[in-house]
Amino acid sequence: MALALRGREAVELGVRIIRDDGEHDQLAGRCFASYDEAYDELERYYADLCCSDDRIFYRIVPLCSAQ
Repeated sequence: MALALRGREAVELGVRIIRDDGEHDQLAGRCFASYDEAYDELERYYADLCCSDDRIFYRIVPLCSAQ
């Protein structure tokens, strides 16, 4: 869970999925309220792949605050 400080309070920012190669697709760029939600989406994506398929690698990153 990403947090930012606004004054003296912590504010949850959420996360997004990005591709390691910097490309965009149906998953890359999607935003989620929590790390767990993003992880579950990636888990569903990878469950449909066979071990011999070419894999695209993703990471879950915190959203930056828009100040």
